[in-house]
Amino acid sequence: MRSYELVLVLRPKLTEVDQKKLVDAIKGWLGALKITKEEDLGTKVLAYPIKREASGLYLNLVLEGENVPENLEKKIKTNDNILRHLLLRSK
Repeated sequence: MRSYELVLVLRPKLTEVDQKKLVDAIKGWLGALKITKEEDLGTKVLAYPIKREASGLYLNLVLEGENVPENLEKKIKTNDNILRHLLLRSK
């Protein structure tokens, strides 16, 4: 079983309800991957503006499973509420 870490930078102007909907949608996109740890790192100032935003809401997900779904990166990139993402294979 492989371990992955997904770090997301979301728009800071999302309401609590919209943020929860987005996180639930992302969890649906993960497919067979199991979330072992979910961490809300809070809002941080960005080093440079991204999509005209000066700050971002950071979210860290630790995942376990065999393979990442093929269309996960495409879905993340096409969502306008996700400013940046980083998916790393830990083990």
